[in-house]
Amino acid sequence: MSGAPPVVRRLSELPAYLISPQDTVRLAELAGPDHGSSTSVFLEIWEPGGAQPINSHEDSAEIFIVLAGQAQAHSDDDTVELTAGDVLILQPGSEHRIINTSETDRLYTITVMANDGGFAKLVTDGTPVELTAEDIAMLVRPSGVPS
Repeated sequence: MSGAPPVVRRLSELPAYLISPQDTVRLAELAGPDHGSSTSVFLEIWEPGGAQPINSHEDSAEIFIVLAGQAQAHSDDDTVELTAGDVLILQPGSEHRIINTSETDRLYTITVMANDGGFAKLVTDGTPVELTAEDIAMLVRPSGVPS
C-alpha cells in the first residue's frame, strides 16, 4: 500500500492547453504523472477543420475515444474515418495525426497514453486556455437531467 490519498480533480477547474499558440487542438489533462499515474488521460478538443501536427510516441500506444464529431485519422500509410462512438488505437512509434473534417462542429475525444513519455509535461508547458461550458458538457450532465 502506498498510503497516498486519492486524487480528485474537478473538470470545471481544469485549464486546457495549446501545445503551440497557433494550434487548433486544446488538451485538458485529466490525469497524468503529476497525479501519481504513468498513464495520461486527456480531453482533446479540435476546432472545426482543426488538426494536430504529425506526431509519434515511441513507447506508447495512443487510444482515442471519440465522444462527438467526425474526423479522419492518418497513421503511417493508413487513413481511417472516425465518428462518435469509435475507438481508435494507434500503435507505438506510428507517425499520426487526426483532422476534424467538420467545418462547423468541434471534435471531442478522451485520449489515453499508457506510458506518458513526457507528453503531459509537453501539454502543460503550453499556452493555458479555458474550457468552455460546451466542452465540459461533453463529459458532465447537469444534475436533474435524465440520462
